[in-house]
Amino acid sequence: MGSCIHLLHTANMIMNDERFHTLDQKIDALIELCAAMKRENQLLRANEHNWQSERQQLLDNNKLAKNRLESVLHRLKSMEQTQSV
Repeated sequence: MGSCIHLLHTANMIMNDERFHTLDQKIDALIELCAAMKRENQLLRANEHNWQSERQQLLDNNKLAKNRLESVLHRLKSMEQTQSV
């Protein structure tokens, strides 16, 4: 009878060891996933910063082009008014 209890105790310890090993593997996988997501987040933030900078550059270029076009149109209107006088 004592050997049966010893076998059950040993089997229970093995199951607990397996459960802890499985839990340890899952924790390691979560740590790696967290690290990967942190790297991806940093990359996405860097890309967002680059896109925002590029967007601002495009807005500035658009404003400059608009001002130049308005200046050309103003000069053309002035020339037209001068010629009609």
